[in-house]
Amino acid sequence: MAGRRLSSVIDARRPMRAGPRRNGQSVRVTRELIVVSAPDPTWAQRAGVLIATLHGALGAGALRIDHVGSTAIPAMDAKDVLDIQVSVTDLVDAQERYDAPLRDLGFARVPNGTRDHVPAGRRDDPALWAKRFWARRGSGEDANLHVRVSGSPNERLALLFRDWMCAHPHAVIAYSAIKRSLAAALPDLDTYADVKDPIVDLVIVTAEEWAAETGWSTSTQPAGWRP
Repeated sequence: MAGRRLSSVIDARRPMRAGPRRNGQSVRVTRELIVVSAPDPTWAQRAGVLIATLHGALGAGALRIDHVGSTAIPAMDAKDVLDIQVSVTDLVDAQERYDAPLRDLGFARVPNGTRDHVPAGRRDDPALWAKRFWARRGSGEDANLHVRVSGSPNERLALLFRDWMCAHPHAVIAYSAIKRSLAAALPDLDTYADVKDPIVDLVIVTAEEWAAETGWSTSTQPAGWRP
């Protein structure tokens, strides 16, 4: 696999062996402690502010910008780090265009964050799950920024997971309990994400059935849509 994946699509917080550098300082995405917090009702509003800022900084090339991950799901326990997804037509072009404006906003690109986990049972070319990843810590709203190709399977999976969870609040309770148990039992985020990935894979099997039954798709739901 070319490039070590940074995390699962759903909750991308896996630490890298070596973090990126900004102004000569290492960005602390390496060896983060596993801290799963109770739901914060301000997450949605804070994400909205950040998304508006990103729209202004990234321009029309950002086809859509979505709040994804656990902080986008009401009543979900999560790390206090926002996950934002930017959909683009070309990753190489996006990397070249976005490095400077994102650096101005305090984000540093993680060079090894170039691919997402491919769910078990999928026979996709791993290249279809490519991405670019920027992180911000300690200089404004802590956030992970995932740039994915519009129409790609990893862009779709992040949105499907979020929307299925929003439509099934009892599953949110169970998934939160799993996350807290894993955080208490596992020593680091690498192991935490490795164990959590197969659980997400199981959720996606059911979520795909829901999508087929309800007609859900990324093309029918605008950025920011909730069930």
